[in-house]
Amino acid sequence: MLSDYHVHTSFSTNCHADMEAVVKKAIELGMPGICITDHYDMDYPTGEFQLDIDRYIAEVTRVREKYAGQIEVLLGLDMGLQPQLGERVYSFIHSYPFDYVIGTVHLIDGKDPYFRDQLGMTDTEMFRRYFETVLENVRFPRGYQSLGHFDYIVRYAEHGTEEYSYEKYADIIDEILMELINRNIALEVNTAGWRKHFGFPNPHPDIIRRYRNLGGELITIGSNAHHVENVGSGMDRLKDFLVDAGYHYITCYRQRKPEMIRIDG
Repeated sequence: MLSDYHVHTSFSTNCHADMEAVVKKAIELGMPGICITDHYDMDYPTGEFQLDIDRYIAEVTRVREKYAGQIEVLLGLDMGLQPQLGERVYSFIHSYPFDYVIGTVHLIDGKDPYFRDQLGMTDTEMFRRYFETVLENVRFPRGYQSLGHFDYIVRYAEHGTEEYSYEKYADIIDEILMELINRNIALEVNTAGWRKHFGFPNPHPDIIRRYRNLGGELITIGSNAHHVENVGSGMDRLKDFLVDAGYHYITCYRQRKPEMIRIDG
């Protein structure tokens, strides 16, 4: 079983999973490692997604030590990105001993797409503006190692995936992928899309293949689990999926340094 590098616990505002229960589930599944990546979004419009960082680090350290020898527990973060946050994100990330930080874009022009009526956009307009926002963020990286759930915006579409394809937004998606490659930022393959019945992970398989064709090699993986039962969700099918897409390795991070793990042998 592949290790899960995107998992949430009760330290995330929108999650109630006990951290120790999450780690025990990973052990039960036979994972060699797990990275706890709770949310922190600065200047979130509803005031949510704050993180009690000192308690968080203390609890990760506690379960890491308790289950040493059974599983490797890494300290991670799901860091919300907004272009105007500038050095605040970089300063926060480098003030704490994170092994791995996922940069994620949850907002469009400071608004949460969960509240679609606030955006006043069609699906096509929303998708393009979201990708423009992602591009703004990756052009000015702030110390994170991987770009998370690249096209999760699809979950807020009024018409499902009807208006979405790689080809329709290829111009800006290619710009994003090249920025990632040139800046050595990994692309996360997030299995939540399968769980949410999109029929594909995030990002879409066409984007995952395009990243490889452009020369991208740094792939991180995660379930984005918010419930104990979803830890490791989709990991059983991910190895074959990635090999089929042309990848020989996945990337994990310790102390924010990449380590390549072979998956095609």
